[in-house]
Amino acid sequence: MSRIGILKTALIALAATTALPVVAYAFQEAPMLADEVKAGKLPPVDQRLPKNPPVLAGETVGTYGGTWHRAYKGPGDRWGPTKLIEERVVKFQQDKDGKLSLMPGYIENYSVNADATEFTFTLLDGLKWSDGVPVTTDDVKFWYEDVFTNPDVVPTIDTIYAPGGKHLEVEIVDARTFKVKFATPYIYFLDILAKDSTGEPSLDRASFIMPAHYLKNFLPKYSKAEDLDKVVAAKGVKKWQDLWGSKGPITAWNQNPDLPVITAYKITVPPPADVMVMERNPYYWRVDSAGNQLPYIDHIEHKLFDNPETFNLMIVQGQIDMQQRYVQTGDFTFLKENEEKGGYKVLKWVNAETWSIVPNYNVKDAGIAKLLGDIKIREALSIGIDRDTINELGFAGLGEGRQAAPVTGSPYFNADLEKHWAEYDADKANKLLDEAGLDKKDADGFRLGPDGKRVTFVVEYAENGMANVLELIRTNWKDIGIELQPRLIDRTAFDANRDNNDFVMQFTSFDRLSDVPSDPRLMLGNDGFAQQYYVWYQTHGEKGIEPPKDDAIRTSWADWEKASTAATREAADAATNDMIANFVNNGWVIGVVGETPALAVVSAKVHNVRDGLTNDDVTRGEGLAYPAQIWMDQK
Repeated sequence: MSRIGILKTALIALAATTALPVVAYAFQEAPMLADEVKAGKLPPVDQRLPKNPPVLAGETVGTYGGTWHRAYKGPGDRWGPTKLIEERVVKFQQDKDGKLSLMPGYIENYSVNADATEFTFTLLDGLKWSDGVPVTTDDVKFWYEDVFTNPDVVPTIDTIYAPGGKHLEVEIVDARTFKVKFATPYIYFLDILAKDSTGEPSLDRASFIMPAHYLKNFLPKYSKAEDLDKVVAAKGVKKWQDLWGSKGPITAWNQNPDLPVITAYKITVPPPADVMVMERNPYYWRVDSAGNQLPYIDHIEHKLFDNPETFNLMIVQGQIDMQQRYVQTGDFTFLKENEEKGGYKVLKWVNAETWSIVPNYNVKDAGIAKLLGDIKIREALSIGIDRDTINELGFAGLGEGRQAAPVTGSPYFNADLEKHWAEYDADKANKLLDEAGLDKKDADGFRLGPDGKRVTFVVEYAENGMANVLELIRTNWKDIGIELQPRLIDRTAFDANRDNNDFVMQFTSFDRLSDVPSDPRLMLGNDGFAQQYYVWYQTHGEKGIEPPKDDAIRTSWADWEKASTAATREAADAATNDMIANFVNNGWVIGVVGETPALAVVSAKVHNVRDGLTNDDVTRGEGLAYPAQIWMDQK
């Protein structure tokens, strides 16, 4: 069903951005910025752009102006708006045949040495932060020395930046050029940068750079204690470290209008406002093929909503200009029927994800943990789900029953893994549960655990539109004597329960199934089925829960360590495929329905939004549409 393809970048090749010769073009700017230039509030556009700005060419050359209307769910909905604006040194792009490849971002060029141990990047000449201050390798040095390797800010360096157990090192070459070095080959490093960049402690996560001239004010090394104490008090946090991070009031772009950024938009009205507002960055560094500084659209407004019915009403009333996030597959027929009324079209992108039940193998309840640790019980729970019926009734028949495994079109796709424990067989499920010792039942037909209590699994979910799907699974599991109790909670609580190891099961979209090595952490236990095991692994035993010596998750970790230090793409991919197979065959996550279309609603007045794009956390959701080149009719 999926049309995803991956076209890998040759690691030994030099890749340069497409750029406009300054002498050949007179750059244009948005009228709202031209007015500020006339008023003396901004320098001319050619002084705000790099000397050779990269070209981002859409299907058509657009016109300036307008406000893009979207919807959001409040402070916990951080990633939807963020993915619209993220910038990396390299990013994924997708051609019309569905192939994914890497394109340079705010760099003039990059190169990789022959054994993939050294990566060299050169920043654009004349690149500036949104406050007009030049971006230089001073910002790289600050990020590396004062943030990335500062345990007060980054207590644990993520394993994806430390292949073989030794984290990356940075060497400054000159004012624009720097090198990133590893002790071992790192074939997948560019893929990882395209997905998660260089990670915490920011939200938009520009690779290797943070605005030193601004953020030095929030570190004890550069600031007086009394000044930091005042900021801590003003921001309502407990200590200065809490100012930092993807939720920090200083380094999270969506909370801090004063934070200098290199993104196309910056925040002006932060959440939890009823309408969160973003405004164009006057120093954004891309232009279109006619020399017009991007972005085209002046503002992006996100209106607060709390349930899918309200959101669908906003769509059919024409209040949503373009949005894919929160558009539910099960609403496809309703949305199609109202296209003309709402003045929009429904596009079908490709979801590289599987809606899944994610059990918590580190759950605090020892009795439940023992049940989930039994592979027979895991198999029974999986084959006890009627995926075909759920697909028809919960996803309008647009997906397919499958496991949480790489999707069709991924270079890591495996047809056998896709269908592992995915065929409905209630009789076999009942037999497996009997064999696992759950052969006694109460008066209502539910199985009793070793403690004599009913076997009950509380399944949390944060998407209102999935209530009917969980009801169907509850009915399936009742037929095999297992009680499922669905619990709807908001996204903030959902994430907090996962982080705090305070859940039994969660129902969510298990993604990152297109280019798996770009972010393998979900399959390694992070943010999901074995979060506390992963914490132990990442902190080298300082925190978290140590898995038993013979636990299969250790095999997955060993496979990833082989993949991340392999000398060739072939060897790395072989180890990655072993990691994937170990994950799927152990049934740690129960895939239900996947490869559904990712529906995107696009107003008739909105242009340069392509159909058929890949929706995955790896490709950064709506960010793959490159929103800076989207434009709107001004009528």
